[in-house]
Amino acid sequence: MLTKEDNMTSKDLSIFNSLRPFSIGFDDMFDQFENMLGNGGVSMQSNYPPYNIRKTGKDKYSIEVALAGFTKKDVEVEFEDNMLTVRTKQTDKSEKKDQDGEILHKGISQRQFARSFTIADDVKVNGAELKDGLLTIACERIIPDYKKKKLIEIK
Repeated sequence: MLTKEDNMTSKDLSIFNSLRPFSIGFDDMFDQFENMLGNGGVSMQSNYPPYNIRKTGKDKYSIEVALAGFTKKDVEVEFEDNMLTVRTKQTDKSEKKDQDGEILHKGISQRQFARSFTIADDVKVNGAELKDGLLTIACERIIPDYKKKKLIEIK
């Protein structure tokens, strides 16, 4: 029996498939969307940590991930095969001691997480900065000369 979520996924997939006859060279992009929607990847990812995707210029973007209580030593950012992943590093909790004293109530979450973003082929990841509990990853869309607008001479 199909649930409401399954119907939405099937509908979304049929939209992408209906666009295939009108496009050339976008098969990889459609396959990526099908993988994201088809295997439940989008709906299965938790809401932690919260994030923003911000357009900071004509071809510039930033991904802001709220990481209160984490330091640069706790988090890693990895970019591989069009997938940008922000995750906690594996740490040995038995040796970790708080220098500032014993914690009586732990309300600031430091649980393990992995948050992934699909990045387009023409987007370059320029760097990441963790400041005041906010991890900001700078991205820029690089448009090659062959994709820029040009007039074609008619002979």
